[in-house]
Amino acid sequence: MSELPQHPFGRVEADGTVYVTDRGEERQVGQYPDGTPEEALAYFVRKFDDLAGQVTLLEQRVRAGANPADITKGAKHLRQQLTDANAVGDLEALRTRLDALGGAVEELSGQQQEEQKQALAEALAHRESIVVEAEKLAAQNPASIQWKQTSAKVEELFGQWQQHQKDGPRLPKGEANELWKRFRAARTHLDGERRKFFAELDSQHKTARDAKQRIIERAEALAPQGADGVAEYRRLLDEWKTVGRAGRKLDDTLWARFKAAGDVLFQAKGEIDARDNEEFQANLDAKLAILDDAQPILELSDRVKARELLSAIQTRWDEVGRVPRDRFKEVEERLRKVEQHVRKLDDDHWANSNPERQARQSGMSAQLHDAITKLEAELDAARAGGDAKKIKQAEEALETRKSWLKAIGG
Repeated sequence: MSELPQHPFGRVEADGTVYVTDRGEERQVGQYPDGTPEEALAYFVRKFDDLAGQVTLLEQRVRAGANPADITKGAKHLRQQLTDANAVGDLEALRTRLDALGGAVEELSGQQQEEQKQALAEALAHRESIVVEAEKLAAQNPASIQWKQTSAKVEELFGQWQQHQKDGPRLPKGEANELWKRFRAARTHLDGERRKFFAELDSQHKTARDAKQRIIERAEALAPQGADGVAEYRRLLDEWKTVGRAGRKLDDTLWARFKAAGDVLFQAKGEIDARDNEEFQANLDAKLAILDDAQPILELSDRVKARELLSAIQTRWDEVGRVPRDRFKEVEERLRKVEQHVRKLDDDHWANSNPERQARQSGMSAQLHDAITKLEAELDAARAGGDAKKIKQAEEALETRKSWLKAIGG
């Protein structure tokens, strides 16, 4: 008869009955009648290895920072299995390893509680930052709010709130509700101000639309007047500029109608101007010739002769009719230049002939002559004495008095 296989923590009998030694006592764990004693013992050893593998896995989960509640639940289940486990191996060592997990689980629980506390504080701070940003938007002056950007920002903040509520840790109900009330109040306030703003804007647009439609009707009614209606159309254009906006799309449509009404009038005026320009071209040529004749007057200093020539020029000018509109300013300015020259010659003559002015000039001239004579004597004395400073002062004073004398014609 062959020798039966042995194991440090168990044995097997020839009929396949297997025993384990657990806590100093031997107990039967089962039979494996359809195999050899070796196979019977190996079967129950494998069952022990499965239990040991579960303990090892639990230890790994603790080191990885798994949920303490899940670790405790798994350890409790394994401990129940190890109480009367039908397996061959060091069952007491497995129980000892499970007991050691208790301290690790407690440490892990404390660590995770601290992490959860920190995560909760960060979550509250983040949620608070969303609320504060919304309240800042709500605190703006409604008259200066850019509603498109502000509305988009509020929607973005609401999206952040929802995402954080979904992905972040669960906040205490009281604090979460208080933050939501603040966020909702800010959002509700902005929604109310936005509705009020656009209601007022709609009212302003309607007023502007009605006013512009009335202006258009008056402009269109000018069509039968043709070119004669241009002046009134320009007054309507000034009125149009004082009316507010009627909304971007509607403004473009209204302006197109108003402009079309004006185009009718300006087209009629353009046709008249074109005929006039053709008709008045000969007059332009005549006036340009007159201006050429007037050009030499600008070189004259004899006011009497200049006045006589100008009078003849003006007579010829008045006999010529209108010139094309686009050249009117040019030719008139050239004539004005000649007239201003002659007027200045007259003004200068009368100013110089004024008795009072002549008397003032005569008295001043005498005083300057006396001052010059005195300064010349001082200069001679300074030169004789060799005083450079006095020489310079006398020369400068003398030069100044001579320039004044020259200015008054003395």
